[in-house]
Amino acid sequence: MKFSERLHEKLQSVWRKNHAHPFVKEMGDGTLDKEKFRFYMIQDYLYLIDYSKLFALGAVKATNLEDMGRFSTLLHATMNEEMSLHRQYAARFGISTSELENAEPSPITLAYTHYMLHSAQNGTLAELVAALLPCAWSYWEIGKELSLIPGAIDHEWYGDWIKMYSSEDFGEHTTWCIDLLDRLAEGKSEADLFQLEKIFLNTTRYEYMFWDMAYNKRMWAIDA
Repeated sequence: MKFSERLHEKLQSVWRKNHAHPFVKEMGDGTLDKEKFRFYMIQDYLYLIDYSKLFALGAVKATNLEDMGRFSTLLHATMNEEMSLHRQYAARFGISTSELENAEPSPITLAYTHYMLHSAQNGTLAELVAALLPCAWSYWEIGKELSLIPGAIDHEWYGDWIKMYSSEDFGEHTTWCIDLLDRLAEGKSEADLFQLEKIFLNTTRYEYMFWDMAYNKRMWAIDA
């Protein structure tokens, strides 16, 4: 069994909670409150700024030119395609460039991105990939599932999101990351595999917390 298959099978109960979150469900059936999606888009834009850095770090930690080049491609795609979608949504939702660029991250956004960057900067390339993979993999699965709902992919507000994350290009990028983790996990001890599993589990949990944060538009409990 490949390591990615082991992860997907062992953590399925946690994994599926992301698919079942009300934010995801309501996005699929078109009933999600637009203000919740607006909040999400701002926080996800901030998230992607730090998420992009993981691909830059991947290029640094890669040991061959092919992987370095692929991480460079992923960095470009995230910053110039995925974040472009967010900027387009911002314009449609009346979010000015100034508001987007000067927005404050929520506690969950901060915690999630800092955890990934800590794992990436202080760990191996395998640990870096384990940290970033749940986001890409779960978005791809969610995008594909939502695209099967009649009318979802053509929805006025949420259709473009579903199109991007169910797309062949996004799936190809995600599949490469899955295959890379499998390649990097080969020959590792159970102790090392357990560490990768723990990181993957934690960022899967953070994915749920991010959906929940957006659904409830949750910022700091107290303000200065």
